[in-house]
Amino acid sequence: MSTTVSADGTKIAYTRTGSGPALVLVDGAMCYRGSSPNDALAKELAARFTVYTYDRRGRGESANTGPYAIEREVEDLAALIKEAGGEAFLFGISSGAALALEAARSLPVTKLAVYEPPFVVDRTRPRVPADYPERLSAALQEGKPGKAVKMFMTEGVGLGRVTVAMMRIMPFWAKLKKVAPTLPYDTALVIDHQSGEPLRPAWPEVKIPTLTVDGGRSPDWMRNGVASLAKVLPSAEHKTLPGQTHIVKAAALAPVLTEFYLS
Repeated sequence: MSTTVSADGTKIAYTRTGSGPALVLVDGAMCYRGSSPNDALAKELAARFTVYTYDRRGRGESANTGPYAIEREVEDLAALIKEAGGEAFLFGISSGAALALEAARSLPVTKLAVYEPPFVVDRTRPRVPADYPERLSAALQEGKPGKAVKMFMTEGVGLGRVTVAMMRIMPFWAKLKKVAPTLPYDTALVIDHQSGEPLRPAWPEVKIPTLTVDGGRSPDWMRNGVASLAKVLPSAEHKTLPGQTHIVKAAALAPVLTEFYLS
């Protein structure tokens, strides 16, 4: 493990593997090194890239300095890209894709790829309630991380209550509760794009080549959001991975990313 220090003094832990152009992978909600789909993806990409995976603030071995702001997470990525040599390719998955979009506005990112940011742009699923962020934060302030995770899974992700009830008896539920205090961070990144209304051109500064990717077996609402994102970015292309879901397989995603970054 290596560490870098963000602008506000927060220690950010990261792992570097492979060789080639620098590529930074950004996790989604509640994921961190050792518990992330980006772990397997890094292994697939290491033959062609110097891959950086890291623990977003408040997770894994990274510290957590308050108060939270999206700008602080962008500064975390700035510190990591500096460690990587001053510029990098960037990939983000789920809510990490939303963070990657924010970072690409101002940081030295040469190409950007995102997989299924959870944007709700139509009525193919219920919109996320307007008071969801406040109720999520309230559950955490009450010392009820399990309640917060359940709320995130049902209202934020859109999973059925029976599915979430089954998850609560699985061993990994304890890990989810441990990182539940970071759920408001991911909520802040995506909530403005979960209203069920068409996406606005919210990232006019992101003019670099961008790839938006979804899975062919993912829910319609998620796929529609990804396709919509490609249309509002100045230099984006959109691809669908047949047979894949939101839990994308690294072996299916890595070749698409490699072709995009190295073309």
